[in-house]
Amino acid sequence: MTDWLFDAQLVVAGAPILWREVVGNLFGLASAVGGMRRRVWAWPVGVAGNVLLLTVFLGGVFDTPQAKDLYGQAARQVFFAVVAVYGWVRWRQARGDGGGPAVVPRWASTRARVGMVVVAAVGTVVSALVFRALGSWGPWADAWIFIGSLLATYGMARGWTEFWLVWIAVDAVGVPLLLRAGYYPSAVLYAVYGGVVLYGFGVWLRAQRAGEPQEVTASAGAGSLTADAPDALRQDV
Repeated sequence: MTDWLFDAQLVVAGAPILWREVVGNLFGLASAVGGMRRRVWAWPVGVAGNVLLLTVFLGGVFDTPQAKDLYGQAARQVFFAVVAVYGWVRWRQARGDGGGPAVVPRWASTRARVGMVVVAAVGTVVSALVFRALGSWGPWADAWIFIGSLLATYGMARGWTEFWLVWIAVDAVGVPLLLRAGYYPSAVLYAVYGGVVLYGFGVWLRAQRAGEPQEVTASAGAGSLTADAPDALRQDV
């Protein structure tokens, strides 16, 4: 029974597709919707998808129909799970007992933006070299998807509205890479996710402008937030 569940496939247009790739991506889409609504449950749902997709993208190791090892795609599932634990704890603390949205969307500081750009550039180059040495398929595209996804997930955990824009850049590279590699459900998810990301960016931007649940601004000459914000939401910007 375990083997059957692990290897269960469906055939679409003559191409075999693993059910766990479909289910893993559905978990990912559900997590994106939860993130857009700023709900804590988005994080554990995302972790469930990460576990399934980890086995999918190690196609050569687990003898999947695609049989291509995308080490960047696989590695990001591990890091997603790690960052998800961080985001899960952070959002639970920020929400408290109110049961409403877990974070107040805001723009990252200039320093944080510069840091993200540096990490994106250096991380992509280093990751591409490592993935190419390991024999990853499409190492440069795979490297950007890996690094960009980590930056976007971290930005979501911090409540930075920019994380949606990073996801758009990831999707733009991810769709053609996954189509060429034969991971069709994942490619379709990336395309659908692109629409969700654009909508989510608008939702967070409106919430940020509306100041839900209250506006949080930086105090003069300090890295902390104003004293009238809840303690759980005071953090560096």
